[in-house]
Amino acid sequence: MARERATGLLTVREVLDELGGISRRTFYRWRELGLAPDCIRLPNGELRVRRAVLNAWLDERAEGAA
Repeated sequence: MARERATGLLTVREVLDELGGISRRTFYRWRELGLAPDCIRLPNGELRVRRAVLNAWLDERAEGAA
């Protein structure tokens, strides 16, 4: 968690946990369909999601959102 605070970036595992423990397979399927939050691919191939992007993505999906 300290690393996330320093960089504002979340690992895929942290995103999955925040989304209630959805499976990695579901997340990658959402990516294929263009439904997942935008990710950053690091030079080592790992994905990260900016905290602000995840929060905005969740806000867009809130029921009753305008």
